[in-house]
Amino acid sequence: MKAYIKFGALALLGLASACKSDFLAEKPYSSYTPVTLNDSLGTDASLVGLYTHVSTIFSYSDQQGWPSVWQVGTDVANATTNQQGIEIPYYNYALLTPTDGAASFTWNRNYILVNLTNIIINSMDSPTMTGLSTGGKARASAEAKFFRAYAYNNLATCFGGVPILTQALTAPKTDFVRATLDDVNKLIVDDLTFAVANLPDIESVRANAGGAKLYGRANKFMAMQLLGEAYLRMGKPDLAETQLQGIVSSGRFSLIKKRYGVGTSQPGDFYHDMFIYGNQRRAQGNTEAIWVLEQENPNTVVGGITNNPQQRRVWGPAYYNISGMSLSDSTGGRGIGRLRLSNWVLYGLYGSGDIRNSQYNIRRRFVYNDPSKPATFGKVVPYTGTDTLFSIAPHTTKWYQYNPADAFGFAMIKDFILMRLGETYLLLAEAQFRQGKLSDAANSINALRQRSFANYPTTGQVSSADITLDFILDERARELIGEENRRMTLMRTKTLVDRATRLNSNNPVNPIRSLTTTHLLMPIPLNEIQLNKDAVLAQNPGY
Repeated sequence: MKAYIKFGALALLGLASACKSDFLAEKPYSSYTPVTLNDSLGTDASLVGLYTHVSTIFSYSDQQGWPSVWQVGTDVANATTNQQGIEIPYYNYALLTPTDGAASFTWNRNYILVNLTNIIINSMDSPTMTGLSTGGKARASAEAKFFRAYAYNNLATCFGGVPILTQALTAPKTDFVRATLDDVNKLIVDDLTFAVANLPDIESVRANAGGAKLYGRANKFMAMQLLGEAYLRMGKPDLAETQLQGIVSSGRFSLIKKRYGVGTSQPGDFYHDMFIYGNQRRAQGNTEAIWVLEQENPNTVVGGITNNPQQRRVWGPAYYNISGMSLSDSTGGRGIGRLRLSNWVLYGLYGSGDIRNSQYNIRRRFVYNDPSKPATFGKVVPYTGTDTLFSIAPHTTKWYQYNPADAFGFAMIKDFILMRLGETYLLLAEAQFRQGKLSDAANSINALRQRSFANYPTTGQVSSADITLDFILDERARELIGEENRRMTLMRTKTLVDRATRLNSNNPVNPIRSLTTTHLLMPIPLNEIQLNKDAVLAQNPGY
């Protein structure tokens, strides 16, 4: 009985203590509310965080078919029988609805990037920022504005006019409204113009403590390339040409035309060298590199990759399913074959002698490589049945990467080449074509073809009579297959419906269905519309 009385007294004491007003006073030990940066260390950490966040867009593995979303159902690729799920509405377009997971992830990643950049930009404008010089604040703001423009250019291409945010959110907001596309474009141009003026030349980027240049950090040529592409989307090719010609004429970059770096002792060619891990960065000899999103082996660098990139598993075939084939470095490590290059790419795109279609760049031939099976070892694997669509499909080798410590190959450790000079020439040719400068456009294309054809100009050279938008888009596929976001290119140029149906309608597995002009934009995510309870967030037409 005494025990119960004692317990009751303690309970009353606790209740009395709980009723004191100071007990109810909030004392948060952390907060999601953005804080204003006020020194160089915090600012630089926040800027580095932007690269980390962008990496999550490319390394997403929760839905392993994510890289396929941007390729299948276009002119260059089809989903195989091993399609994973998130990509299905992007070839069977009747299933593309406002509840789509890829549209939602695209919206989410880019708006988070917008808010992260706003924290930095707002801080640089704040009077409390005393830890940086005027020039330091301008440079930090320029780096953040590049990424804000990058996010909004993605959003504008995928969704059209979208809500504009230029102030970091400090509380939940439920009254978003869509800005006009013109207003979104103006923000992109303003941000990138500032970035071009205030970001460093690529040879003036900061160095680390050891003196090595941090070429992965933003430079003015990244802003110029993005601005050139944005101007093309806006229908301002003359302004695009100025930016893109500035990159070509800068003297900072040159097309790869000879072998270099890692792997030169192995069979290959100079175009293939550019995509070998250890060769991709400017510091590693890649003179085409404008922006390389650098990734590191997480076994040696904590946080070296943000998730588990799936590009190799998506683009590489599951050749190890064939008896007599085993995983190896020379065959690119473990792919899963979630997509297959379209028949148009494989059999109609490349001309004879094009190095971009060499055996080192588009693999079409497999040799049995398992020595434990001597009856087949060293012989050519025949193409039979559905193996040509899945297990031994011809494929780009750009995503080859083998890690013997991870033979299963769940994650890919490889840099992402997001901007290089090869694409600059293609964007420049497009800008010139749209102004009727066909001879200039042919010259820009020929810069690529001269390095791609050993017998140029006998083979490979084009003239002004060859230049059309379709030809330029064909050349983009030749040069950038496996690199560019093909869907966004065709959405930007409004050619998705024509090219996908005309060039990729004969796939026997998972054919393109129900593609219309509605799909030149993605649906606004339904959950965003429903959560926006205090204003109307209008849906794109047709969804």
